[in-house]
Amino acid sequence: MAVSAFVQLQNYLDSQIIGQPQLTQALLLALLADGHLLVEGPPGLAKTRAVNALAKGVEGNFQRVQFTPDLLPADITGTDIYRQQTSEFVFEAGPLFHNLVLADEINRAPAKVQSALLEAMAERQITVGKNTYPLPELFLVMATQNPLEQEGTYPLPEAQLDRFLLHLNIDYPDAQNELAILRLTRGEALAEEQVKAPQISQETLFESRKQVLSLHLSEPLERYLVQLIIATRQAEKFSPELGRWIEYGASPRATIALDRCARAHAWLAGRDFVAPEDIQSVFANVLRHRIILSYEAQADGVSKDDVLAEIIARVVAP
Repeated sequence: MAVSAFVQLQNYLDSQIIGQPQLTQALLLALLADGHLLVEGPPGLAKTRAVNALAKGVEGNFQRVQFTPDLLPADITGTDIYRQQTSEFVFEAGPLFHNLVLADEINRAPAKVQSALLEAMAERQITVGKNTYPLPELFLVMATQNPLEQEGTYPLPEAQLDRFLLHLNIDYPDAQNELAILRLTRGEALAEEQVKAPQISQETLFESRKQVLSLHLSEPLERYLVQLIIATRQAEKFSPELGRWIEYGASPRATIALDRCARAHAWLAGRDFVAPEDIQSVFANVLRHRIILSYEAQADGVSKDDVLAEIIARVVAP
């Protein structure tokens, strides 16, 4: 029952976000694995629209925050406001106290604001003054970065990037999908009848998360999953090229993320067990932001995706 509801939600997202199936699937994986998503791509690729569409299909509220260089931590966390009538300070919650949050162009905000957001993502709470406030149980952040503009940006440090469950790269749609986008937006402008979003309650979502965690993962597959992560740290044991290309490997947080996402991928496929292809399908998006390449890799013109594909090819699946 729960799986069919999420399949309907994915079909709805695909009807609203045309030509970006990886993005719509990543949103559902992050939702089911209780993590956060970093999306990198040029402007105009429906990143904001994607979270808006997700918010329509899931019980909860949505908030968009445009990150700018003059943003302050209190602008997103909230702050204590002095009420003259009562002579007391009252906490005014910021936009992070929503279920779905879009952090648009996160790399445009200074380090203190980035740190406040990432702390909220990791700890699921916000501290203002002497008081600590819990965030909603359903709390998903989708942050975006524009790779085309580097002026006036503050790149996220690798240790902070590690807080994101998935890092997705998206690109322009092909001609057929762009034609479908044109027709969809024209229909919306003419107020034509739109596809109705399915409604998934938070209770259903939390129950689905438990089902995802209870999926069977065999011991050989567990070892395979761990070996994929170990290959990023001890790359020279698997291939001389990998040893030259990888400067730093992934942390144990990557192992946990890969396990959760592989389970969610298998659950969405309607299976009660995890298969090797589930791990391989999510591997690049889970690891893309967790490894650091060497100067030799950059000199050879090798990308992170090339390195991750080589790891999949070198580590033997059971």
